[in-house]
Amino acid sequence: MTKLRSVGRSTSEDLRARVHFCAETGQIWLHEHRMLLVHAEAQATLRKELIDTLGMERARGLLTRMGYAAGVRDAELARTRAEDSTDLEAFMTGPQLHTLEGIVRATPVKVELDRHAGTFYAEILWENSWEGQWHRHHYGIHSEPVCWTQIGYACGYTSAFMGRTILYKEVECTGMGHNNCRIIGKPAEEWDDAAEQMRYFNSESIADQLIDLQTQVVQLRSSIGDRDQLPQDVAGISPGFRAAYDLLKQAAGSNISVLLQGETGVGKEVFARSLHELSSRSGKPFVAVNCAAIPHELVESELFGVEKGAFTGALVARPGRFERADGGTLFLDEIGDLPASAQAKLLRVLQEGEIERLGDQKTRKINVRLVAATNANLQDLVKAGRFRSDLYYRLNVYPILIPPLRERKQDIPLLAKHFLARHTAIHGKKLRGFTDKAKRALLAYPWPGNIRELQNSVERGVILAPGGTRIEVNQLFMSCSEEQPPEFGLGNGGGLDVNRWETGKDLREAVFNGSLTLDQVEAMLLETAVDKARGNLSSAARMLGITRPQIAYRLKRLQEGTEAAGGSPPGPFDKTHTASA
Repeated sequence: MTKLRSVGRSTSEDLRARVHFCAETGQIWLHEHRMLLVHAEAQATLRKELIDTLGMERARGLLTRMGYAAGVRDAELARTRAEDSTDLEAFMTGPQLHTLEGIVRATPVKVELDRHAGTFYAEILWENSWEGQWHRHHYGIHSEPVCWTQIGYACGYTSAFMGRTILYKEVECTGMGHNNCRIIGKPAEEWDDAAEQMRYFNSESIADQLIDLQTQVVQLRSSIGDRDQLPQDVAGISPGFRAAYDLLKQAAGSNISVLLQGETGVGKEVFARSLHELSSRSGKPFVAVNCAAIPHELVESELFGVEKGAFTGALVARPGRFERADGGTLFLDEIGDLPASAQAKLLRVLQEGEIERLGDQKTRKINVRLVAATNANLQDLVKAGRFRSDLYYRLNVYPILIPPLRERKQDIPLLAKHFLARHTAIHGKKLRGFTDKAKRALLAYPWPGNIRELQNSVERGVILAPGGTRIEVNQLFMSCSEEQPPEFGLGNGGGLDVNRWETGKDLREAVFNGSLTLDQVEAMLLETAVDKARGNLSSAARMLGITRPQIAYRLKRLQEGTEAAGGSPPGPFDKTHTASA
């Protein structure tokens, strides 16, 4: 019991340091997950309304599943801590989180676990159960345990932590008139009535019916209008995207040349492919050419073909990209980089519908739908004399502007989800999505490289994130430079600690404006290092890049300063560490 309390205190201190309040954005964070601070009475009112509307049994099932989902989510934090702590220390994250979140004070009485062997047994005392107290307030003494959300949480958390189904049973409950609640947890197969308990974790039949109906609606829509569905690589609900895509669909039924405009990485080739698939040419070739990637002296032969002997090295006749795309679509990306001679020939192809190979006098009829794209302003190029005005007017008959990703914030979650599914399949990983803070970062980042950069960032996150977890901010961005509002953490006394800052810039500003002193910064660093090293001074010294005598001297100096000041340390260093070698 003494060991459990010691581990619990250490875990609680670590968790408090992971809670951050951002006053500017109105967000609360627990590590990477967004949290809510709600009125207990309002939550109790909602619970009562669910019971009164659905009945006691259905409400119990719904609340149990809600708690289960919360427990599974919190287990992710426990798994991140398990890498540098014991199984017991990592497991204590759950009970301490339950306490920190104001749900109940969870005190382990007995915990025996072995993650590798899969063995588990726990007896935990619950004091000040929010759920038990409010149920009793509304409905009086109940004949059965009523802490349904909390039981669901314990089952979800422990099952996710252990990697097998663990069930808890509430053997004492304040809702039944007991002074406190007490729960016992063990593997499902060790309970005689496991099936009776498990039924609360299964969704109600009404939910299944709704899902079936939803599936039928989706299938019906698919059968009615497949052509109205967005291709897999084209995703968006933002007004700017929808306007561009609607223009694309309207052009699909004709043979009009289309000019796609937009920044690098916005998905111009994806739009071009989508246009091809929506058109009557979908069964014919789609040929893509990046004009900027072809040397100027080879552009004409690549586009229009070459006859044998046309120039040194032309040993055989070869068709160009126009001939290869005959009957289909030719996509010319970065068309502003075409040399002047190629521009003249391209204009003739558009006007006459025929090409002439390099070194040949014979013309060949072609039937090609041309789609051009550029990230440059062609009008500026015309004014500068670098692009033919007659070609520009020929291409600009049907322009479509694809907005940059920073103007399509609504589309970012859709695109990120799509890329996540793609790259988890490619890399053979199972991930649970993105953390709340990662989702926030995805929306806040300006994406100068647009969709291409987003895809690369998601792929990097897939590679770096451990299997079975969610992608975190530092896995998406190697260095996050966007401005972040200051976040405040919980101090040891439970209040907001303005001395806890998330970024180095904020820390520097705090020192410069007098909110922090150098002594306080040193105390924070020393405290963190000693905590992480579990009191081992040699290990803590290595973290800080100093020697053991140096860290011992600094700790002694801080302790002497604390005593001289009447017992109040110069910063958050508010406890005496028992250090070891």
